[in-house]
Amino acid sequence: MAVKNNVTQLLFTGLFQDPEAERISFAVFLPVYMATIFGNGLIILTVNSSKSLNSPMYFFLSHLSLVEICYSSTVVPKFISGLLVENKTISLDGCVTQIFFFHFFGIAEILLLTVMAYDRYVAICKPLHYMTIMSRPVCQMLVFSSWLGGMFHSVIQILIIVQLPFCGPHVIDHYFCDLHPLFKLACTDTFVEGIIVFANSGLSTMILFLLLISSYVVILVHLRNQSAEGRRKALSTCASHITVVLLFFGPATFLYLRPSFTFSEDKLVSVFYTMVTPMMNPIIYTLRNAEVKNAMKRLWRKKLNLGGK
Repeated sequence: MAVKNNVTQLLFTGLFQDPEAERISFAVFLPVYMATIFGNGLIILTVNSSKSLNSPMYFFLSHLSLVEICYSSTVVPKFISGLLVENKTISLDGCVTQIFFFHFFGIAEILLLTVMAYDRYVAICKPLHYMTIMSRPVCQMLVFSSWLGGMFHSVIQILIIVQLPFCGPHVIDHYFCDLHPLFKLACTDTFVEGIIVFANSGLSTMILFLLLISSYVVILVHLRNQSAEGRRKALSTCASHITVVLLFFGPATFLYLRPSFTFSEDKLVSVFYTMVTPMMNPIIYTLRNAEVKNAMKRLWRKKLNLGGK
């Protein structure tokens, strides 16, 4: 039996209700989004144009940057444009589409971060077999599996949503479409759906997070037998990755590892992982990585030389 929806258009309450605060937000978040696109795009360009960055670690990093651009772009452009208008509307179909891609790219990022942790484990704990284990076909398969995992996760979320009837109200208390705020608009009990989302998003995120932490515990134990210089170099590489993991998993765990209800802080937490974290990742990886910085300098000099001819 088809689900009948009386609601076809949704209205966002937005991040702030004060017009002045929204104008200030526009002036802040537009440069943040532009920095996200530029920073991650620069990493993709640098990795793919530099022969010195052909290791699996940088292959995964370029795909992580691509996911960050896509992930942020599912939410931020619509949010920024909404800051300049009074009525922030989205169709119900558009809302479902936004949720699909938001969770698709979000889980793909989590799986990529897990793959990158495995890559560091092999590089540090099994260095003699590293290039054999992490061959290019294996790396491509791992990246493809990350995208496939995101797709599978998102399909489950959408199958939950399309079965819900929406007959009013039509105001969604958020600045973008997500599961918990949308559940509040359904004119039926969503307890079971909330449990499914808890298992599909919250528990899966927590399991992957524990897997990530376990891999770094193994790495740290293994580093006890390394030289001081070896420990310093390995820890420098891992520190960037651990920082990104904590920035992403902290807010995600707060939002999804709980039953289906919302907190007033949810919107501010969402700002952190939809806008701040994607912008910070390129900074974290480049500031702590001499190889990436040197490759960017060579790329810049090459562009200047071509421009001068």
